[in-house]
Amino acid sequence: MSRHVAVLMGGWSAERDVSLVSGAAVSNALTGAGYRVTSIDVQRDAGALLTRLYPKPDAVFNALHGRWGEDGCIQGLLNVIEVPYTHSGLLASALAMDKPAAKTLFAASGIKVSKHVITTRDELLKGDVLPRPYVVKPVNEGSSVGVTIVREGDNFKPGDDCGWRWGRRVMVEEFIPGRELTVAVMGDRALAVTEILTDREFYDYDAKYAHQGSRHTVPADIGPDVYDEACRISVLGHRALGCRGVSRADLRFDGEDLYMLEINTQPGMTPTSLVPEQAAYANISFQDLVSWMVENAAWDD
Repeated sequence: MSRHVAVLMGGWSAERDVSLVSGAAVSNALTGAGYRVTSIDVQRDAGALLTRLYPKPDAVFNALHGRWGEDGCIQGLLNVIEVPYTHSGLLASALAMDKPAAKTLFAASGIKVSKHVITTRDELLKGDVLPRPYVVKPVNEGSSVGVTIVREGDNFKPGDDCGWRWGRRVMVEEFIPGRELTVAVMGDRALAVTEILTDREFYDYDAKYAHQGSRHTVPADIGPDVYDEACRISVLGHRALGCRGVSRADLRFDGEDLYMLEINTQPGMTPTSLVPEQAAYANISFQDLVSWMVENAAWDD
């Protein structure tokens, strides 16, 4: 009998729509690879639903994005019912999603990160907490949800109730000019370095997921030393957080130094997603990629 895989998608985070696209692509690929697939649009009764599935899934492919799906919550649930799942475990997922915690671990591992301040909406309304330009972002969202660049001359007030709905705590980061790079890590190796180009102000949510919102150069047209260093620190960051399976590191290169922005433990699996693109560059088909992830699924024991 073929192995039974439950694909979790949807959920109720700000990234629900993207997750549904990722989940559909994964379900189709796993079905084509010969797995028995049950696709689940996750609601808040996910635990009860999973325990009622018959036969019990041999593995869960976690295609959820954003809060509750990649911050350790669903991982903890799957640990309790002892079902192996793809991507990182509870602690690594929680650390990666908490941007200040992740940056602390990156810096401790010798990876350059931008200066930042953790503040509140109320404090931001009083004035700048860092010299402009700076970046305002939620402390625990993905896919550039809620990210804004504040430049000289802008009269935008970050933290204004009309434009902020991602909690009381806010991260304000020094803006790092330069080139946008990303590296997928599969197991213990980097697949490639991609440079991301967009006509938008920065690589925001629409640039990530809209048709022709961005252009990807694989491999990135950067010097071999920079390319190798991007791969090295991406694997180092993956290990520093305790990630497993597949992750994706987002970097900035200012012409001299590489800075780690964050590591995504649940990278997208949509038609425009970066990890499948890098896997293809490494001669790994999408079907083989998601099959490898299922075969390497685990829970925190």
